[in-house]
Amino acid sequence: MTTTAPVRPAGRGELLALLGRTPLARITADLPGPHPGFWAKLEGLAAGGMKARAAVSMLLGARERGELRPGAPVVESTSGTLGLGLAFAGQALGHPVVLVGDRELEPFMRQLLRSHGVRLEIVDRPAARGGWQAARLTRLRELLAALPGAYWPDQYNNPDNTAGYASLAAELAAQLDHLDVLVCSVGTGGHSAGIIGPLRRHWPALRLIGVDATGSTIFGQPARTRLMRGLGSSIHPRNVAYDAFDEVHWVGPAEAVDTCRRLARGSFVSGGWSTGAVARVAAWAARVHPGAVVATVFPDGPHRYLSTVYDDDFTTAHGLDPATAATRPVEIPHPRAAEATGWVRCTRVTDPLKAPGAARPAGTDPLEENP
Repeated sequence: MTTTAPVRPAGRGELLALLGRTPLARITADLPGPHPGFWAKLEGLAAGGMKARAAVSMLLGARERGELRPGAPVVESTSGTLGLGLAFAGQALGHPVVLVGDRELEPFMRQLLRSHGVRLEIVDRPAARGGWQAARLTRLRELLAALPGAYWPDQYNNPDNTAGYASLAAELAAQLDHLDVLVCSVGTGGHSAGIIGPLRRHWPALRLIGVDATGSTIFGQPARTRLMRGLGSSIHPRNVAYDAFDEVHWVGPAEAVDTCRRLARGSFVSGGWSTGAVARVAAWAARVHPGAVVATVFPDGPHRYLSTVYDDDFTTAHGLDPATAATRPVEIPHPRAAEATGWVRCTRVTDPLKAPGAARPAGTDPLEENP
Protein backbone atom coordinates (compact mmCIF):
# COMPACT_ATOMS: atom_id res chain seq x y z
CA MET A 1 0.00 0.00 0.00
CA THR A 2 1.36 3.44 -0.88
CA THR A 3 0.29 6.47 1.08
CA THR A 4 1.26 10.05 0.31
CA ALA A 5 2.72 11.89 3.27
CA PRO A 6 0.35 14.62 4.53
CA VAL A 7 1.35 18.27 4.27
CA ARG A 8 2.87 19.69 7.46
CA PRO A 9 1.16 22.85 8.83
CA ALA A 10 3.37 25.76 9.86
CA GLY A 11 2.47 25.64 13.55
CA ARG A 12 0.57 28.43 15.27
CA GLY A 13 1.50 28.44 18.93
CA GLU A 14 -0.70 31.45 19.59
CA LEU A 15 -3.73 29.19 19.17
CA LEU A 16 -2.97 27.57 22.53
CA ALA A 17 -4.23 30.74 24.22
CA LEU A 18 -7.72 29.75 23.02
CA LEU A 19 -7.68 26.43 24.89
CA GLY A 20 -10.49 25.99 27.43
CA ARG A 21 -11.76 28.92 29.54
CA THR A 22 -15.37 27.94 28.87
CA PRO A 23 -18.41 29.42 30.64
CA LEU A 24 -20.59 27.74 33.24
CA ALA A 25 -24.36 27.88 32.65
CA ARG A 26 -27.22 27.33 35.08
CA ILE A 27 -29.70 24.84 33.59
CA THR A 28 -33.27 24.95 34.90
CA ALA A 29 -35.31 23.76 31.88
CA ASP A 30 -37.67 20.84 32.55
CA LEU A 31 -35.69 17.66 31.76
CA PRO A 32 -38.27 16.18 31.39
CA GLY A 33 -39.91 17.56 34.55
CA PRO A 34 -39.07 20.32 37.03
CA HIS A 35 -35.82 20.13 39.00
CA PRO A 36 -33.85 22.54 41.21
CA GLY A 37 -31.26 23.21 38.52
CA PHE A 38 -27.65 22.22 37.86
CA TRP A 39 -24.49 23.73 36.46
CA ALA A 40 -23.18 22.85 32.99
CA LYS A 41 -19.66 23.53 31.75
CA LEU A 42 -20.09 24.51 28.09
CA GLU A 43 -17.07 22.85 26.49
CA GLY A 44 -18.62 23.09 23.04
CA LEU A 45 -17.85 26.82 23.06
CA ALA A 46 -14.08 26.25 23.24
CA ALA A 47 -11.85 26.32 20.17
CA GLY A 48 -11.46 22.69 19.17
CA GLY A 49 -14.12 21.56 21.65
CA MET A 50 -13.58 19.75 24.93
CA LYS A 51 -11.12 17.23 23.51
CA ALA A 52 -8.71 19.92 22.36
CA ARG A 53 -7.51 19.84 25.97
CA ALA A 54 -6.69 16.13 25.69
CA ALA A 55 -5.30 16.41 22.15
CA VAL A 56 -2.79 19.12 23.05
CA SER A 57 -1.77 17.20 26.19
CA MET A 58 -1.19 13.96 24.26
CA LEU A 59 0.90 15.59 21.53
CA LEU A 60 2.99 17.63 23.96
CA GLY A 61 3.60 14.56 26.11
CA ALA A 62 4.69 12.53 23.10
CA ARG A 63 7.05 15.29 21.97
CA GLU A 64 8.62 15.52 25.42
CA ARG A 65 9.27 11.75 25.42
CA GLY A 66 10.65 11.80 21.88
CA GLU A 67 7.80 9.65 20.53
CA LEU A 68 6.60 12.43 18.20
CA ARG A 69 9.18 14.19 16.08
CA PRO A 70 8.72 17.83 14.97
CA GLY A 71 6.37 17.91 11.97
CA ALA A 72 5.62 14.17 12.07
CA PRO A 73 2.10 13.06 11.19
CA VAL A 74 -0.46 12.19 13.87
CA VAL A 75 -2.88 9.35 13.08
CA GLU A 76 -5.96 8.57 15.15
CA SER A 77 -9.34 6.84 14.99
CA THR A 78 -12.31 9.03 15.90
CA SER A 79 -16.07 9.33 15.80
CA GLY A 80 -15.61 13.09 15.50
CA THR A 81 -15.03 15.01 18.72
CA LEU A 82 -11.40 14.08 19.34
CA GLY A 83 -10.78 14.60 15.63
CA LEU A 84 -11.71 18.25 15.98
CA GLY A 85 -9.43 18.54 19.02
CA LEU A 86 -6.54 16.97 17.10
CA ALA A 87 -7.15 19.32 14.16
CA PHE A 88 -6.71 22.19 16.63
CA ALA A 89 -3.63 20.65 18.25
CA GLY A 90 -2.07 19.83 14.88
CA GLN A 91 -2.42 23.41 13.66
CA ALA A 92 -1.12 24.84 16.93
CA LEU A 93 1.89 22.52 17.21
CA GLY A 94 2.74 22.02 13.54
CA HIS A 95 1.73 18.39 12.92
CA PRO A 96 -0.31 17.07 9.98
CA VAL A 97 -3.32 15.07 11.17
CA VAL A 98 -4.74 11.96 9.52
CA LEU A 99 -8.02 10.72 10.97
CA VAL A 100 -9.82 7.43 10.41
CA GLY A 101 -13.58 7.81 10.57
CA ASP A 102 -16.39 5.59 9.43
CA ARG A 103 -19.51 5.73 7.30
CA GLU A 104 -21.57 6.99 10.26
CA LEU A 105 -19.49 10.18 10.60
CA GLU A 106 -21.83 13.06 9.79
CA PRO A 107 -21.29 14.99 6.51
CA PHE A 108 -21.05 18.21 8.52
CA MET A 109 -18.18 16.85 10.62
CA ARG A 110 -16.39 15.46 7.56
CA GLN A 111 -16.54 18.87 5.89
CA LEU A 112 -15.45 20.67 9.04
CA LEU A 113 -12.45 18.40 9.65
CA ARG A 114 -11.28 18.69 6.05
CA SER A 115 -11.72 22.47 6.21
CA HIS A 116 -9.31 22.50 9.16
CA GLY A 117 -6.68 20.68 7.08
CA VAL A 118 -7.27 17.13 8.27
CA ARG A 119 -6.81 14.22 5.90
CA LEU A 120 -9.80 11.97 6.48
CA GLU A 121 -9.90 8.24 5.77
CA ILE A 122 -13.34 6.60 5.87
CA VAL A 123 -13.92 2.88 6.44
CA ASP A 124 -17.09 1.67 4.76
CA ARG A 125 -18.07 -1.41 6.77
CA PRO A 126 -17.92 -2.45 10.44
CA ALA A 127 -15.77 -5.36 11.58
CA ALA A 128 -17.51 -8.62 12.42
CA ARG A 129 -16.24 -8.22 15.99
CA GLY A 130 -15.82 -4.79 17.47
CA GLY A 131 -17.97 -2.96 14.89
CA TRP A 132 -16.92 0.40 13.52
CA GLN A 133 -14.34 0.93 16.25
CA ALA A 134 -12.43 -2.22 15.30
CA ALA A 135 -12.70 -1.41 11.58
CA ARG A 136 -11.25 2.05 12.16
CA LEU A 137 -8.37 0.62 14.19
CA THR A 138 -7.53 -1.88 11.43
CA ARG A 139 -7.19 0.98 8.94
CA LEU A 140 -5.20 2.96 11.50
CA ARG A 141 -2.63 0.16 11.75
CA GLU A 142 -2.21 0.24 7.97
CA LEU A 143 -1.61 3.98 8.04
CA LEU A 144 0.93 3.71 10.85
CA ALA A 145 2.89 1.21 8.78
CA ALA A 146 2.74 3.36 5.64
CA LEU A 147 3.57 6.79 7.08
CA PRO A 148 7.19 7.09 8.34
CA GLY A 149 7.41 8.51 11.83
CA ALA A 150 3.63 8.59 12.30
CA TYR A 151 2.41 8.81 15.89
CA TRP A 152 -0.78 7.29 17.27
CA PRO A 153 -2.04 9.04 20.44
CA ASP A 154 -4.26 6.05 21.36
CA GLN A 155 -6.79 8.21 23.19
CA TYR A 156 -8.42 5.27 24.99
CA ASN A 157 -5.26 4.16 26.79
CA ASN A 158 -3.06 7.26 26.92
CA PRO A 159 -2.64 8.79 30.42
CA ASP A 160 -1.85 12.15 28.78
CA ASN A 161 -5.51 12.17 27.70
CA THR A 162 -6.51 12.20 31.36
CA ALA A 163 -3.81 14.73 32.31
CA GLY A 164 -5.14 17.16 29.71
CA TYR A 165 -8.25 17.79 31.80
CA ALA A 166 -6.39 19.26 34.78
CA SER A 167 -7.24 22.69 33.38
CA LEU A 168 -10.93 21.75 33.23
CA ALA A 169 -10.86 20.74 36.90
CA ALA A 170 -9.11 24.00 37.83
CA GLU A 171 -11.73 26.04 35.98
CA LEU A 172 -14.61 24.23 37.68
CA ALA A 173 -13.00 24.69 41.10
CA ALA A 174 -12.62 28.43 40.42
CA GLN A 175 -16.18 28.84 39.08
CA LEU A 176 -18.00 26.95 41.85
CA ASP A 177 -18.09 27.69 45.58
CA HIS A 178 -19.10 24.11 46.34
CA LEU A 179 -19.94 20.87 44.52
CA ASP A 180 -21.74 17.76 45.77
CA VAL A 181 -22.41 15.71 42.62
CA LEU A 182 -20.49 15.58 39.33
CA VAL A 183 -22.04 13.88 36.29
CA CYS A 184 -19.69 12.82 33.45
CA SER A 185 -20.22 11.01 30.19
CA VAL A 186 -17.77 8.15 29.63
CA GLY A 187 -16.21 7.24 26.28
CA THR A 188 -12.43 7.15 26.53
CA GLY A 189 -12.72 7.76 30.27
CA GLY A 190 -10.37 10.73 29.99
CA HIS A 191 -12.26 13.71 31.31
CA SER A 192 -13.98 11.95 34.21
CA ALA A 193 -10.66 10.49 35.42
CA GLY A 194 -8.85 13.77 34.82
CA ILE A 195 -11.13 16.02 36.84
CA ILE A 196 -12.43 13.87 39.71
CA GLY A 197 -9.09 13.65 41.57
CA PRO A 198 -8.39 17.41 41.67
CA LEU A 199 -12.03 18.21 42.49
CA ARG A 200 -12.13 15.72 45.37
CA ARG A 201 -9.11 17.47 46.84
CA HIS A 202 -11.37 20.54 47.04
CA TRP A 203 -14.51 18.62 48.04
CA PRO A 204 -13.65 15.16 49.47
CA ALA A 205 -17.29 14.00 49.65
CA LEU A 206 -17.94 14.72 45.97
CA ARG A 207 -20.00 11.98 44.29
CA LEU A 208 -19.20 10.96 40.70
CA ILE A 209 -21.94 9.62 38.43
CA GLY A 210 -20.85 8.03 35.16
CA VAL A 211 -23.13 8.16 32.12
CA ASP A 212 -22.73 5.49 29.45
CA ALA A 213 -24.68 4.60 26.31
CA THR A 214 -26.92 1.58 25.99
CA GLY A 215 -25.02 -1.09 24.05
CA SER A 216 -21.64 -0.01 25.44
CA THR A 217 -19.33 -2.51 27.13
CA ILE A 218 -17.43 -0.05 29.35
CA PHE A 219 -19.21 -0.87 32.60
CA GLY A 220 -19.90 -4.54 31.92
CA GLN A 221 -22.96 -4.54 29.69
CA PRO A 222 -22.99 -6.68 26.51
CA ALA A 223 -21.87 -4.99 23.31
CA ARG A 224 -24.67 -4.00 20.95
CA THR A 225 -24.97 -1.70 17.95
CA ARG A 226 -25.04 1.90 19.24
CA LEU A 227 -26.86 4.74 17.55
CA MET A 228 -25.32 7.39 19.80
CA ARG A 229 -21.85 8.72 19.06
CA GLY A 230 -19.34 10.28 21.43
CA LEU A 231 -20.00 8.20 24.52
CA GLY A 232 -19.75 4.50 25.14
CA SER A 233 -17.34 2.03 23.59
CA SER A 234 -17.10 -1.50 22.23
CA ILE A 235 -13.68 -1.91 23.89
CA HIS A 236 -12.53 -1.38 27.49
CA PRO A 237 -10.43 1.81 27.69
CA ARG A 238 -7.67 1.74 30.29
CA ASN A 239 -8.30 5.40 31.11
CA VAL A 240 -11.61 4.65 32.86
CA ALA A 241 -11.19 5.22 36.62
CA TYR A 242 -13.72 2.62 37.78
CA ASP A 243 -12.89 3.06 41.48
CA ALA A 244 -13.79 6.76 41.29
CA PHE A 245 -17.45 6.24 40.32
CA ASP A 246 -20.24 6.06 42.88
CA GLU A 247 -22.81 4.90 40.31
CA VAL A 248 -23.38 4.52 36.59
CA HIS A 249 -26.37 5.28 34.35
CA TRP A 250 -26.95 3.88 30.88
CA VAL A 251 -29.02 6.24 28.74
CA GLY A 252 -30.77 5.42 25.47
CA PRO A 253 -31.03 7.58 22.36
CA ALA A 254 -34.71 8.45 22.91
CA GLU A 255 -33.85 10.01 26.27
CA ALA A 256 -30.87 11.88 24.79
CA VAL A 257 -32.91 13.30 21.89
CA ASP A 258 -35.75 14.39 24.14
CA THR A 259 -33.32 16.09 26.52
CA CYS A 260 -31.34 17.87 23.79
CA ARG A 261 -34.50 19.33 22.32
CA ARG A 262 -35.79 20.41 25.73
CA LEU A 263 -32.44 22.08 26.42
CA ALA A 264 -32.57 23.92 23.10
CA ARG A 265 -36.11 25.19 23.79
CA GLY A 266 -35.70 25.93 27.48
CA SER A 267 -32.05 26.88 28.10
CA PHE A 268 -30.86 27.80 24.58
CA VAL A 269 -27.60 25.91 25.15
CA SER A 270 -27.71 22.30 23.98
CA GLY A 271 -25.55 19.71 22.28
CA GLY A 272 -25.46 16.15 20.96
CA TRP A 273 -25.85 12.63 22.32
CA SER A 274 -23.45 13.02 25.24
CA THR A 275 -24.88 16.36 26.26
CA GLY A 276 -28.43 15.01 26.22
CA ALA A 277 -27.43 11.97 28.25
CA VAL A 278 -25.57 13.84 31.00
CA ALA A 279 -28.19 16.58 31.22
CA ARG A 280 -30.94 13.98 31.76
CA VAL A 281 -28.98 12.39 34.59
CA ALA A 282 -27.87 15.72 36.11
CA ALA A 283 -31.49 16.92 36.30
CA TRP A 284 -32.45 13.62 37.94
CA ALA A 285 -29.59 13.98 40.45
CA ALA A 286 -30.71 17.51 41.31
CA ARG A 287 -34.25 16.20 41.94
CA VAL A 288 -33.27 13.22 44.12
CA HIS A 289 -30.61 15.10 46.14
CA PRO A 290 -32.49 18.23 47.31
CA GLY A 291 -30.13 21.04 48.21
CA ALA A 292 -27.13 19.40 46.51
CA VAL A 293 -24.97 21.36 44.10
CA VAL A 294 -24.86 19.33 40.88
CA ALA A 295 -22.61 19.99 37.87
CA THR A 296 -21.90 18.31 34.56
CA VAL A 297 -19.90 18.87 31.40
CA PHE A 298 -21.58 19.46 28.02
CA PRO A 299 -18.88 18.07 25.69
CA ASP A 300 -20.02 19.77 22.49
CA GLY A 301 -22.67 21.95 20.87
CA PRO A 302 -25.62 21.06 18.64
CA HIS A 303 -24.27 21.90 15.18
CA ARG A 304 -22.91 18.51 14.11
CA TYR A 305 -26.19 16.87 15.14
CA LEU A 306 -28.59 18.90 13.01
CA SER A 307 -29.11 15.92 10.69
CA THR A 308 -29.57 13.43 13.55
CA VAL A 309 -30.67 14.56 17.03
CA TYR A 310 -32.54 17.60 15.69
CA ASP A 311 -33.87 16.09 12.46
CA ASP A 312 -37.45 14.79 12.64
CA ASP A 313 -36.99 12.44 9.68
CA PHE A 314 -33.95 10.85 11.34
CA THR A 315 -35.60 10.42 14.73
CA THR A 316 -38.78 9.03 13.18
CA ALA A 317 -36.83 6.56 11.04
CA HIS A 318 -35.03 5.29 14.18
CA GLY A 319 -38.14 5.15 16.34
CA LEU A 320 -36.99 7.89 18.70
CA ASP A 321 -40.34 9.17 19.92
CA PRO A 322 -39.87 11.61 22.84
CA ALA A 323 -43.16 10.30 24.27
CA THR A 324 -41.44 6.95 24.89
CA ALA A 325 -38.39 8.44 26.66
CA ALA A 326 -38.04 7.27 30.25
CA THR A 327 -38.62 9.92 32.94
CA ARG A 328 -36.63 8.03 35.60
CA PRO A 329 -34.09 5.20 35.55
CA VAL A 330 -34.78 1.52 36.15
CA GLU A 331 -32.64 0.25 39.05
CA ILE A 332 -30.48 -2.89 38.71
CA PRO A 333 -28.26 -4.38 41.46
CA HIS A 334 -25.27 -5.26 39.27
CA PRO A 335 -24.12 -4.23 35.76
CA ARG A 336 -24.75 -7.77 34.48
CA ALA A 337 -28.12 -8.21 36.21
CA ALA A 338 -30.08 -7.08 33.13
CA GLU A 339 -29.36 -5.62 29.72
CA ALA A 340 -29.97 -1.88 29.56
CA THR A 341 -32.14 -1.00 26.56
CA GLY A 342 -33.18 2.35 28.01
CA TRP A 343 -32.33 4.50 31.02
CA VAL A 344 -30.91 2.23 33.74
CA ARG A 345 -29.07 3.01 36.99
CA CYS A 346 -26.66 0.87 39.00
CA THR A 347 -24.92 1.84 42.25
CA ARG A 348 -22.42 -1.00 41.97
CA VAL A 349 -19.55 -0.11 39.65
CA THR A 350 -16.97 -2.74 38.75
CA ASP A 351 -14.18 -3.04 36.22
CA PRO A 352 -15.41 -5.74 33.80
CA LEU A 353 -11.84 -6.94 33.25
CA LYS A 354 -11.20 -7.39 36.99
CA ALA A 355 -14.50 -9.03 37.89
CA PRO A 356 -14.07 -12.58 39.25
CA GLY A 357 -13.89 -15.04 36.38
CA ALA A 358 -14.03 -12.35 33.72
CA ALA A 359 -12.20 -13.18 30.51
CA ARG A 360 -10.54 -10.44 28.53
CA PRO A 361 -13.04 -9.77 25.70
CA ALA A 362 -11.92 -9.65 22.08
CA GLY A 363 -11.28 -6.08 21.03
CA THR A 364 -10.13 -4.94 24.49
CA ASP A 365 -6.64 -4.33 23.17
CA PRO A 366 -6.90 -1.82 20.30
CA LEU A 367 -3.94 -3.47 18.53
CA GLU A 368 -5.35 -6.96 18.84
CA GLU A 369 -5.95 -8.60 15.48
CA ASN A 370 -9.60 -9.20 14.77
CA PRO A 371 -10.40 -12.91 14.45
